[in-house]
Amino acid sequence: MKTYSAKPADIDKKWILIDAEGVVLGRLASIIAMRLRGKHKPGFTPHMDMGDNVIVINADKIQMTGRKRDEKVYYWHTGYPGGIKNRTARQILEGNHPERVITKAVQRMLPGNKLSRELMTNLRVYAGAEHPHEAQQPEPLDVKSMNTKNTRSA
Repeated sequence: MKTYSAKPADIDKKWILIDAEGVVLGRLASIIAMRLRGKHKPGFTPHMDMGDNVIVINADKIQMTGRKRDEKVYYWHTGYPGGIKNRTARQILEGNHPERVITKAVQRMLPGNKLSRELMTNLRVYAGAEHPHEAQQPEPLDVKSMNTKNTRSA
């Protein structure tokens, strides 16, 4: 037996469209991370970019379980002494860039290396229902029907 290792010519990248309306954030992020990495393919090779290009629409209508919308806090540092800042998930979702919640959740589910930074370029998240990638003919992926726990009513 020989271990299979994919070559760049063997990689077949598809375009996938996911509607995030009413889907739980963590479950959606884990599905997106798996698709970006390519772990759903039988010829998965850990050191190659084998994943698909993922388009997420309706990012502003994402759901969170429990009280995470009010209690989940995102921190960052400005680089100056005492410059730690924070925002809750509700403030980000109601602000100008609600797609950052999904982007951060997916980024933190990928390994922290050069490959994951390359994989993140294959993710496109949009707050509304429109996206400029119709020419790529993305295949819709129904995350809601995969598991009943994936959805939550408001």
